[in-house]
Amino acid sequence: MTTTDWGATVAEAGTGQYADVNGLHLYYETHGAGRPLVLLHGGLGSGEMFGPVIGLLADAGHEVILPDLQGHGRTADIDRPFALEAMGDDIAALIRHLGHERIDVVGYSLGGGVAFFTAVKYPAKVGRLVMAAAHIRRDAIPPEMLAQQAQVSAAAAEFLKDTPMYELYQRVAPRPEDFGRLLDKIGESMAKDFDFSEEVRGLQVPTLIVAADADMAPPSHYVEIFKLLDGGLRDGGWSGEGRPKGGHALAILPGLTHYNLGASPLFAAVTVSFLDQ
Repeated sequence: MTTTDWGATVAEAGTGQYADVNGLHLYYETHGAGRPLVLLHGGLGSGEMFGPVIGLLADAGHEVILPDLQGHGRTADIDRPFALEAMGDDIAALIRHLGHERIDVVGYSLGGGVAFFTAVKYPAKVGRLVMAAAHIRRDAIPPEMLAQQAQVSAAAAEFLKDTPMYELYQRVAPRPEDFGRLLDKIGESMAKDFDFSEEVRGLQVPTLIVAADADMAPPSHYVEIFKLLDGGLRDGGWSGEGRPKGGHALAILPGLTHYNLGASPLFAAVTVSFLDQ
């Protein structure tokens, strides 16, 4: 194990494996043993983002499977746009590759959207879903953030060279020169309007919505998502009889932001509590 200059404890390069799925040479690592879960990282990151919480999840009796999504970390990009639906296909194919009949899927930010579409498209493959720091409408985040996202392109690569994201990419990517291409694809993806409300209403697996109290979207947005799942509409009752019938839940984590939620022990704690119910 090593520690990066931004404080995350990570596995040494070369300890992971690759699975060939959907034309993608997908890198993944496994940590711990027990009830398996797939843990999906945020944009411009990799499974290493979860360094501070991997041990907490594994020590709670879970086998933690850490893929690097398309074009991220040690997974090289392919000639395919960035789309949550396609990356959800990749994760479903990985689950099949690993021989699991059903598995819990946990995702943060970009990974939250990928986890969401894995559950939407392949409900028989997903036991429980944890969707963290992932908004379901583009207009849920403030205009100033949308303006910042509009600047994400290869032209911004030079300004990101002193960031942990760039350092990570240069250190582990199969083709470090593809960083600008990654920025272009992420920028194009974020520029598209979306509203996944109907997909949320159709979720067939128990789902935990997680957000920081100072997330990219306001807490009210994540309450809206919970309401689409029949949550927060009535008193829960002494015996929980008024809770959402699908077993859904909501957690707003105090003192956190969109950018540090995924590495927080609070995130690990609510995730384990929900998955182990």
